[in-house]
Amino acid sequence: MNWLSVLGLDAWLARWRANMIEGAIAAEDRLDLARLEWQDQKRRIFSVVVMGIALGGLTVVALVVFSMALVAQFWDTPQRMTVAWSVAAAWLLLWGGLLLGLISTLRKAGNAFALTRNELAQDWHAIKERL
Repeated sequence: MNWLSVLGLDAWLARWRANMIEGAIAAEDRLDLARLEWQDQKRRIFSVVVMGIALGGLTVVALVVFSMALVAQFWDTPQRMTVAWSVAAAWLLLWGGLLLGLISTLRKAGNAFALTRNELAQDWHAIKERL
């Protein structure tokens, strides 16, 4: 004789098992989502580090070239001054482009794990509704 069936607990136990399986699947999905977002975040961090190093190097070069342009301005021929200022302007444009790229990447990195937070918030809302 099946006592669970007699006491009416078999349906309750089946619902409990189904809920546990559904919860395990949901937890696994959330962990997969977090793992994917962590990989994306690592790519952004790597980009920020590389751009930061490049920005530092370009800043040094730009300052050296800018200083050379200031010195060349006071030399005798106007061709030296034009070339020196053109090179300095080119380095300054490259520096500005890299700075804009770094700022853009940093703005994207500020929204880390948005999908995971959204899914967990929806899960929490669904749990509160059931209670």
